[in-house]
Amino acid sequence: MNRSGEGKTVALTLGSGGARGYAHIGAIEILCERGYEIVAISGCSMGALVGGVYATGKMNDYKDWVTGLGQFDLLKLLDLTFNSVGAIRGEKIFSVVREMIGDTRIEDLPIAYTAVATDLLGHKEIWFQEGPLHQAIRASVAIPGLVTPLVLNGRVLVDGAVLNPLPIIPTISSHADLVVAVNLSGEDDRRNRIPDAAFESAAEGGREMDEWVNKLRGKASQWFDWDALKTFAAAKRDKASGDATAAQDKLGEALKQKESTGEKLPAKKRDDHETIDWDKLGIGKFDVMNLTIETMQGALAQYKLAGYPPDLLVNIPKNASRSYDYHRAPELIQLGRERMAAVLDRYERDMNSSGPMAL
Repeated sequence: MNRSGEGKTVALTLGSGGARGYAHIGAIEILCERGYEIVAISGCSMGALVGGVYATGKMNDYKDWVTGLGQFDLLKLLDLTFNSVGAIRGEKIFSVVREMIGDTRIEDLPIAYTAVATDLLGHKEIWFQEGPLHQAIRASVAIPGLVTPLVLNGRVLVDGAVLNPLPIIPTISSHADLVVAVNLSGEDDRRNRIPDAAFESAAEGGREMDEWVNKLRGKASQWFDWDALKTFAAAKRDKASGDATAAQDKLGEALKQKESTGEKLPAKKRDDHETIDWDKLGIGKFDVMNLTIETMQGALAQYKLAGYPPDLLVNIPKNASRSYDYHRAPELIQLGRERMAAVLDRYERDMNSSGPMAL
């Protein structure tokens, strides 16, 4: 095994990006395999979660769990509330994570750790560098409007990505040999698009899926595109080919077609004027919210990188997966390994390179 990083210390920043955060697991694995010593971790959202699990020494347990999750397993973990502040309580998922990490306090971890959340009432970042680790993670991953916020000490805390999707600053004081950042909002790269395997998998649980979805339809129609979920269930049952294209691709292709041919997007009449028929484009309310958050995070990440460039930058393309594709852990972990390995290869070939090295 190549241990070229032996003796070098790393301060690691793990960014926000939903399911693409599984790439952090692969990135950490490569760093450790090459002999780099991680002495500090700062993270936001999934970065805070993966970083916290690593700091407690439970990475293998977490990896085993997420790589065994199918799409139906994930649906069963959603404890839907549809109250005024979030669609999902998140207690089922977080109970599994808390069982793994226990009642560990951040100040007792063997490495410096920072989880970043956003205080909605105070309009500012909150850095968790002490206190219960599970609370810090829970606050950092509370996606606004989707996962209910954490109310703590008079603060309403949500996903740190609202203000800082790539929290590099907390790692600077660690005085490590290298500051390494894993950015989950990298430029789109068709070569690294992970195909949707859901529609190619064997038919299992199709009837159960249909029954489960039908029970929730009345409660949740304002949030999810239930026609798409039924299509998924039917595809699982019949092994039929389904439309696995991400929402942004559907809209982008439709707009390109309009520009090149002069065609109009699918439209319908309403009050004597035309509006886009988003249902025919296959884009639901959740997709719009998700794309809005991703656009914001991508722009903020670029500002953070410009102000505090790391020594090494690992970019995970935004289109590697949708942020809610939590059933794709194996592919995304492998992508994280490949991207981190490529960056370290460059760094180790040219130790005197100036400026941040990125892929």
